[in-house]
Amino acid sequence: MKPTKQKKPQQSKEKQTHLQNPHEPTNTIIKDLLWFSLIITFFKLLLIPAYHSTDFEVHRNWLALTHTLPLSQWYTDETSPWTLDYPPFFAYFEYLLSHFASLVDPTITNLYNGLNYKSPSVIIFQRLTVIASDSILIYSIYKLTKTLNSKKRFLIWISVISSPGLLIVDHIHFQYNGFLLGLLMASLGALQNGHDLTGGLIFAILLCFKHLFAVAGPVYFVYILRHYCRGGFLRGLSKLITMGVVVIAVFVTAYGPFAYHGQIQDVLKRMFPFGRGLCHAYWAPNFWVFYILSDKLLAFVFTKLGFYIKTPTASFTGGLVGDSSPFAILPTVTPSVTFGVVLLAILPCVVKIWRNPDPKKIVRWVAYAYTCGFLFGWHVHEKASLHFLIPLAVVAVESIQDARHYFMLSIVSIYSLFPLLYEAQEYPVKVILLLLYVAIMWFGFSSTFYEKKDGGVVSGWIEKSYMVGFVVVEIWGQFLHPLILGDRFPFLPLMLISFYCALGMMYSWIWQLKFIITSH
Repeated sequence: MKPTKQKKPQQSKEKQTHLQNPHEPTNTIIKDLLWFSLIITFFKLLLIPAYHSTDFEVHRNWLALTHTLPLSQWYTDETSPWTLDYPPFFAYFEYLLSHFASLVDPTITNLYNGLNYKSPSVIIFQRLTVIASDSILIYSIYKLTKTLNSKKRFLIWISVISSPGLLIVDHIHFQYNGFLLGLLMASLGALQNGHDLTGGLIFAILLCFKHLFAVAGPVYFVYILRHYCRGGFLRGLSKLITMGVVVIAVFVTAYGPFAYHGQIQDVLKRMFPFGRGLCHAYWAPNFWVFYILSDKLLAFVFTKLGFYIKTPTASFTGGLVGDSSPFAILPTVTPSVTFGVVLLAILPCVVKIWRNPDPKKIVRWVAYAYTCGFLFGWHVHEKASLHFLIPLAVVAVESIQDARHYFMLSIVSIYSLFPLLYEAQEYPVKVILLLLYVAIMWFGFSSTFYEKKDGGVVSGWIEKSYMVGFVVVEIWGQFLHPLILGDRFPFLPLMLISFYCALGMMYSWIWQLKFIITSH
């Protein structure tokens, strides 16, 4: 008798594809990434003449300030209202750029030239510096995705390198989030690959560029303590000291010169302006939107019931004024309260890390920490949603559940940035960017997880109804509100966007928290 051949267990097509090409040639990946980046760069160049916010003049002034004044006056100068309020490494970055700027056009770095210098030379120069600095993000994404199959890799490239959120904030509105997020992703990539010392070093450097990334500090600290500093008491202590020396060296390099000039207090005052108030002028879509609206609703109800309600004398955006409160009914929220709420929200994630510091989950954990900071932090800018959206793009390709969550969250985040571009000529740009992105990601996720659709990328009547709601909100704000109410209640469309997007942000936070707690 012929021996019976045993059938090999069948593998899913997705797994077979990955096993057939576990590692594509590095040259091929680099070539594909370069072509993709060049296409996106070409599009960024087309955006050079687009609208830019006051942040453009802020950074132009920082070029002039660091170029004109000695280091000892960088954090005390008040020649312009746009004073330097980023950490020292960003100041050094502006100082470096200022030397090139002065060669292009000496007026750019003239501190006493007046405000709002808008010559073509300064516009082109500053736009190009943002585009060039994005190379750090591109490189970090290459390192994070080079072992993935081509479909997943390309989806992450689209989500990150061509992110409509980054294009709106950096290349139209104007900021430098791209290279800062590149440092974050480089740090996470190092941790994911077991290079904890390198990951900690890069994160320390990032904090000296922009201190708002410190929200993920508890996650980094506990993870490094449990993962890097293991192997017995003496070995662990040795590693902890090594990491401490590295981090301290970074901070000494950044802050040392200012300490030498006795300016540490001035630097910290600029970096932490708690007098700015609980919310930004345009309310970021976070938990405090519900808190503020609840206070206003309660005040209205109690007034109708005949109770005397004192009108608040302070604003939500102007900071705390003496003992006055911007709230009529609910307790006043202070910076220390928001700090405590953020730490409390991050705590379940920290406990999970302490029990099982898995490198494969570090990106998810850090993204969750930034979600908590966005939802419960003090004076949060709407642009801070990029801090968790970009890392979650890497997580999105792990499962259909992650893809669904990211798909919805990315739409919420991008749409919440629409009010940044309020001029009519930019309206088609932001709408087309979002619609193209939604179409590509829909087909991309659907084809990647075609065996596990279970209702598609958007499943469930709640999620589908919520997506349709964006169309309703946009139609009201752009067309019906001006037609029906005219110039009355001009704040209503903005408030509606904040409230509606805050619902999606809260849903995302709950989803992430549940996933972290229940995952093994």
